[in-house]
Amino acid sequence: MAHVESHVPGSFCWLELAATEQNAAKQFYSSLFGWAINDFPMGPGEVYTMFNLEGRNAAAAFNMNQQMRAQGVPPHWMLYMAVTSADDTAAKAGQAGGKVVAPPFDVFEFGRMAALQDPTGANFSVWQPKQHTGTGITAVPGTICWADLNTTDPARATAFYSGVFGWEIAPGQDNTGYLHIKNGAEFIGGIPPAEHLPPNSPPHWMIYFYVEDCDAAAAKAKDLGAALHMAPSTIEKVGRMAIVADPQGAVFALFQPLPHN
Repeated sequence: MAHVESHVPGSFCWLELAATEQNAAKQFYSSLFGWAINDFPMGPGEVYTMFNLEGRNAAAAFNMNQQMRAQGVPPHWMLYMAVTSADDTAAKAGQAGGKVVAPPFDVFEFGRMAALQDPTGANFSVWQPKQHTGTGITAVPGTICWADLNTTDPARATAFYSGVFGWEIAPGQDNTGYLHIKNGAEFIGGIPPAEHLPPNSPPHWMIYFYVEDCDAAAAKAKDLGAALHMAPSTIEKVGRMAIVADPQGAVFALFQPLPHN
């Protein structure tokens, strides 16, 4: 287990589920990942759910408002990148061909955020921490361990994200066309080849949750009402993974790394 006290700029620092049935989502994810639930009232009839592991924040969930539903926004997991200035990053993203979906705003005294879209159409958010640093735990089952950008235009996405976050994005040694994302000294995610994006799927970020047993976790998710978009599969020299849509349709991945020798 590793506690996280702060996040390096450019790293994945928070993940948030936009749900249509918040209470059902709480039941599903607490059963699947063993997350404890901490609810915070946010306003009339609104609650922000913090999911905790060992007393530390691992993720969050909220009920989508009428406006989001009216726009046809599907339930989804939102990935946040840590930044030193939400305003500077939003400006930079706009200059680099991205779209500012929600201009920077303060979230009480917790931090400042902006919702952005890359030039290929994938949505993400940025978080400038104040009282709330983001996820507080890593390297235990039920925590984010990786994220993939599924996009139709990896080259354009590479130029955008390396410009905005200073990421190094480069192919590995495996000749698969998969691009590895490095933030500073750390590998944090990747960009699969464009042809891996399902035909009807818009570009999106896919969050990977670390599990000890991919097959057992996928079977449990199914028992809890989820659908498997990809059954547990082995990626040579990497580990075992599955892609799951929760009962409301929000998609995420399960990842079981290869055991360390």
